[in-house]
Amino acid sequence: MAELLDMISADIRYIDGLKACMNCGVCTAICPAAEFYNYDPRDVCNTLMSKDEVAIAELLKTDKIWHCGQCLSCKTRCPRGNVPGLLISLLREVSIRMGYFTESEEGRRQYAIKKTLGEHIVDSGYCVHVMHVKPHLHPEQGPVWEWYFKNSEEVADRQGGNYNKEGSGALRKISEESLKDLRKIFEVTGGKDFFEQIDRQSKKKASELKKNITDNVDDNEYFYHVYREKNETQE
Repeated sequence: MAELLDMISADIRYIDGLKACMNCGVCTAICPAAEFYNYDPRDVCNTLMSKDEVAIAELLKTDKIWHCGQCLSCKTRCPRGNVPGLLISLLREVSIRMGYFTESEEGRRQYAIKKTLGEHIVDSGYCVHVMHVKPHLHPEQGPVWEWYFKNSEEVADRQGGNYNKEGSGALRKISEESLKDLRKIFEVTGGKDFFEQIDRQSKKKASELKKNITDNVDDNEYFYHVYREKNETQE
């Protein structure tokens, strides 16, 4: 467990983000997430300042560290210069590296994010592209989007785009050279290892829940489970 404290205390986000909380509660008062979730940035600061390894490990297994929207309103208001938003960013990373993220509903959704936005970036160079917003995954977009999705190449090109074609223009195909550079960035910065850790731990959780897990999202039972999972009793 000492590894956990060492990992946190050595990170620049901890060094710059936690100086001395005086429990004034301003960060919680200004926090948009605290208005809608059972989330208190002040509690996060208190838990970290306690240096209680057990309490910190338990925090890393909860939904609480995933509620923050990273708006950093807390940074602008704290009279002591603390930045709970930076601490949350750190705790999320540590939760994934330690494998704790699969213990909470919101944490398990990191697998769905990796399988969509994460893999989209590495595979195509776009985190969000028309071809990625599939109607069956995004029914909230409605029938107009379903029509656009089916006719997107024709519509995009009529509007001056360059849909999945070589060259310049909106929605163009990203060159293999650029994709190679992008993938190298993910590799040297640790992003590739990070994704692999999410996959490894998610496979363990899928086995525990007896959910099928595959590379293909459409056949991936665990993906749909975490993508749609909702605890209706959550405050």
